[in-house]
Amino acid sequence: MPEGWLEFEQPLADLMERIDELVAIGAKDEVKRLQEQARKLKSRLYANLTPWQKVQLARHPRRPYTLDYLDRMVTDFTELHGDRTFADDPAIVAGLGRIDGIGFAIIGHQKGRDTKEKLRRNFGMPHPEGYRKALRVMELAGRYNLPILSLVDTPAAYPGVGAEERGQAEAIARNLREMAVLPVPILVVVCGEGGSGGALAVAIGDRVLMLESALYSVIPPEGCAAILWRDSSKAEDAAKALKMTAGELLKFGIIDEVVPEPLGGAHLDWDEAARLVKKAVLANYRRIGDKPGQELVKERIAKLGSIGVYSN
Repeated sequence: MPEGWLEFEQPLADLMERIDELVAIGAKDEVKRLQEQARKLKSRLYANLTPWQKVQLARHPRRPYTLDYLDRMVTDFTELHGDRTFADDPAIVAGLGRIDGIGFAIIGHQKGRDTKEKLRRNFGMPHPEGYRKALRVMELAGRYNLPILSLVDTPAAYPGVGAEERGQAEAIARNLREMAVLPVPILVVVCGEGGSGGALAVAIGDRVLMLESALYSVIPPEGCAAILWRDSSKAEDAAKALKMTAGELLKFGIIDEVVPEPLGGAHLDWDEAARLVKKAVLANYRRIGDKPGQELVKERIAKLGSIGVYSN
């Protein structure tokens, strides 16, 4: 199979490879015919994806990450580093920038592309200092009345011994508490994987958006399968049971809006994916940008309190 394609995408991968071969020899008419065939195949292939196929798309190695979105959406971005306590965590990107001239404090998880960067970014799994850096920038936004944009894409918070020794649970809990009461607009976009507390620690917002092939769940499917069935190979069954896709979470009221992706997924057209995210961010900012801070906090806490169903 051509590099960078998923198993269920193989028919499209083969067709695109054939198109590239024809482009190289200048067969314009045949290229045009096959491009139309590819468009129809995309429509069929991605129309009714299973939850497990969406898991694969959310983890796609060519899917855009936070810095890819910032390159296309944000001007004058200045990255800030360090938590002023222990270190800088490259798994979290945080800084200040402008979207259509509007100043934002921006935070997001950052995965790596090649082996070296994956190790440096710790596969997008933050340590406590990453969450403390994010909170430092968010508190800066609260001080200067800047809206906050959070881009979520992580398998989970890092569960290593060092992270636990430096207070991983406390760092996540503090972020949850402080984000709930920050008196500025907070927009959250789940772009890829929204995994457990690692995602939630930067995902308390007034408007929570989710790309249509993204995931948001209390646990990855493999971990869920290992706990429920003591067999991680049942991850596909777990993905279905967890109700972790955008459409399902919108129905349950966990998120506020599903952001469409380019046909086939964000990995096939980074520019269009960023345009759609930017459009959704600005539209949702216009809904809440002029609200007084205390009104935002009151509504945010009420919204969080309304999630879930329980009985006495």
